[in-house]
Amino acid sequence: MLEASLSQLEQLVSDLVVQNQELLGTNEALKAQLAQARDENESLQLNLMEQEEKHGATAARIQALVERVTASPANP
Repeated sequence: MLEASLSQLEQLVSDLVVQNQELLGTNEALKAQLAQARDENESLQLNLMEQEEKHGATAARIQALVERVTASPANP
């Protein structure tokens, strides 16, 4: 009885060690994916900021053109 319980305990410990190793590997892979996602997110945010600046400049130019057109006397 004791021998069977000890054998079961050894198997359980062995299974836990294997599972722990698998989880460590999975954790490392997830850390790498997270780092990559963060880098991509930062890059996308920078691109968005650049696009917003360009759109702001374009809107300002269009507004200036509209003001010029509305300020000029109408041609009959």
